Amino acid sequence: MARGNRRGIIVRDDADRGTFLRTLGEACERTGFRIHAYVLMGNHYHLLLETPKANLSRGMGWFQNAFTRRINTRHALGGHLFGGRYKAILVEPGNCFSAILDYIHLNPVRAGLTKESDGLESYPWSSLPGYLQGSRKRAPWLETETGLGVCGCSDTAKERKEFLRVLESRVDWQKPREAGTAFPEAGGRTRLSVHSSLRRGWLFGSQEFREGLVKLMKRREIQIEKANGYHGPQLTDHSEERAVRLLAAGLEYYKVDIKTLRSAKKGDQRKGLLAALIQSETTIPQSGTNRHWRSGILS
Repeated sequence: MARGNRRGIIVRDDADRGTFLRTLGEACERTGFRIHAYVLMGNHYHLLLETPKANLSRGMGWFQNAFTRRINTRHALGGHLFGGRYKAILVEPGNCFSAILDYIHLNPVRAGLTKESDGLESYPWSSLPGYLQGSRKRAPWLETETGLGVCGCSDTAKERKEFLRVLESRVDWQKPREAGTAFPEAGGRTRLSVHSSLRRGWLFGSQEFREGLVKLMKRREIQIEKANGYHGPQLTDHSEERAVRLLAAGLEYYKVDIKTLRSAKKGDQRKGLLAALIQSETTIPQSGTNRHWRSGILS
């Protein structure tokens, strides 16, 4: 999640909103992100995403920087669009995942942008309309299987309507500002904790989930100390894997081997085109691409 700089707006019109979704889709292509839910509001956004390649920081950095550049260019602006770095918390699968899904989809209700007479699906700038459409109509980067599954629904027209009905049952239209801030626990109890966890916490889940994460972090710290500075994930990052595949395809296209290309002159057209392709299709910056050429990682 991220807010506008000094809580200012991040989108001014539907063209800006379209740019947000287009940039988010590109981020998914570059990083392998799986978006389970999103909502775009006037001055902030929420994403419920999964990172199979453990590249959240790099991917989010690219996404926010790219979106900022595009908005600033369109409106002839300069400076920061967002009020600093995004905030991220870990979400436990199951009930907690479902609660965050509801919280995101009901954000327009809490903000007074959706009326009961219009229906929850009337707000177009969230993933909810995508959940209610067939797979051919929704964005290819939107993952709905898990979200539908936690509500016991499958991806059929009838079950998608049931998904909407369950979401509607979470709303008390006498108290719209509380929509999605509470979720039922085992035994029928209710805990008002979603909003406070998002604002102050680093995770959203049970005590057992927290304890497991703490143990995992402790083990990882030990491994890093033993590795004496070696960071394995950096060498298996999704962007570098994709860069290697793109380079291999380029070498095959130009009928040249990596040794010959690396020894070519700096202004060699093939080198420039391949470097530009890698920069446009991954989150590796230009400085990183040059470093990879020199070190032989892209070999």
